[in-house]
Amino acid sequence: MELNKIEMLLEKYFEGQTSIHEEKELQKYFSSADVAPHLDQYTPIFGYFSQAATLELKQETQVPTIVKGRKRTKVWLSIAASIVVMLGAGTYVYFDKEVVSQDLGTYDNPEVAMKETQKALAMLSSHVNVGIESVICLEQYEDSKKLIFKQ
Repeated sequence: MELNKIEMLLEKYFEGQTSIHEEKELQKYFSSADVAPHLDQYTPIFGYFSQAATLELKQETQVPTIVKGRKRTKVWLSIAASIVVMLGAGTYVYFDKEVVSQDLGTYDNPEVAMKETQKALAMLSSHVNVGIESVICLEQYEDSKKLIFKQ
């Protein structure tokens, strides 16, 4: 084979543009004894392919009996974990229930309903007044800031 042709095929090979036929030519060249000295570095690549093609794989599979026991153990552990989680959630729900014994705001007597409504509105008003006092302080701060910085 011509050395220039082999070098061109090597370039194509490393760019990923060779065909199967061209790769077989490279394998044939590098498996021969007359490889150019500057191309010796590529011999192991193509030599490996020729060796790998002759190898036969003998694969024996044995299923150990321990695996079956582990699988059963996994199943039982996952079942036990599920039961523990369900018991925990049930216990939480059972003991977390607060007994709602508050009056829901329904009154038969209109006068009592009026008094309770006024009481609730007074409480709401006092909380709103606290919030308004805070806003007034902020307005005073803004006014004094405007005086100082004269915006």
